[in-house]
Amino acid sequence: QVQLVESGGGLVQPGDSLRLSCAASGFILGYYTIGWFRQAPGKEREGVSCISTSDGSTDYADSVKGRFSISRDNAKNVFYLQMDSLKPEDTGLYFCAALPDGSTIATMLGDLDFGSWGQGTQVTVSS
Repeated sequence: QVQLVESGGGLVQPGDSLRLSCAASGFILGYYTIGWFRQAPGKEREGVSCISTSDGSTDYADSVKGRFSISRDNAKNVFYLQMDSLKPEDTGLYFCAALPDGSTIATMLGDLDFGSWGQGTQVTVSS
């Protein structure tokens, strides 16, 4: 059974950076795409970024392109979301999910029905 634990959230000011981590266990490389999602109060859940564990391909939501970067440490089964130039609209609960490999930004939300996800880590961007 795949288990995911997120960490790294916090309260930061606009323009600051954060790096989120997603530690995966019970996990077989190559079978999943790891996706990062966020959920803000009063807003729809949004797929932010994803990375394939089979070929390392990545995808990003338009709202974070050029500011966020997803990466992986295969040896540790840890996946990262580097978030730079943070904006107040980036505020939300961020969680990672193990999705069917091949998931993209366009399919992530639907693919979540077939995945496993963690409890999330809160990111608040405020001055």
